[in-house]
Amino acid sequence: MKKLFFYTTLILLLVPSFMMAQEFNKGTNVINAGIGIGGNFNYGNFGTSSQGLGLNVSYERGVWEIGGPGVISLGGYFGTKTYKYDYFGGNEKWTYTIIGVRGAYHYNGLEVENLDVYGGAMLSFNIVSYDGNSGGLNNRPSGTVFVGGRWFFGENFAVFAEGGYGVAFLSLGVSFRF
Repeated sequence: MKKLFFYTTLILLLVPSFMMAQEFNKGTNVINAGIGIGGNFNYGNFGTSSQGLGLNVSYERGVWEIGGPGVISLGGYFGTKTYKYDYFGGNEKWTYTIIGVRGAYHYNGLEVENLDVYGGAMLSFNIVSYDGNSGGLNNRPSGTVFVGGRWFFGENFAVFAEGGYGVAFLSLGVSFRF
């Protein structure tokens, strides 16, 4: 999965630079809704296992213009994902819910029209719900990093890709700016 994170980051940074920039400014508000792919939820060595797609929403607001071409945003994150494990003699199911606060740096120095690239960090609390025959897992705080990009198809609508760790290693979805 480290390779997936590396290649996602590389693709987001190595875009053509022949157009005008789409800036993320102080006061900009964005809501993201995405589907997460992959994750680090794997328990058990015998039997069959499956993971559901991670579902996530996040909000961010541009709050600080900083020296250089960029803006710092702050916001929140909510995500959920289910993992199932079936084996001889029983089955188990874990549901992970992640609630977090996050901050990102939006780089406005690329001369690419309609593109918003960013990277940041999130502090979250992972809530684990368990249904099965053996012991469950504990709830825990965590810290993570992420990198992403949005491509706007109009003034207020975009698609996004975000690599890092929330409920998945890679999230794809739509964004709405207001």
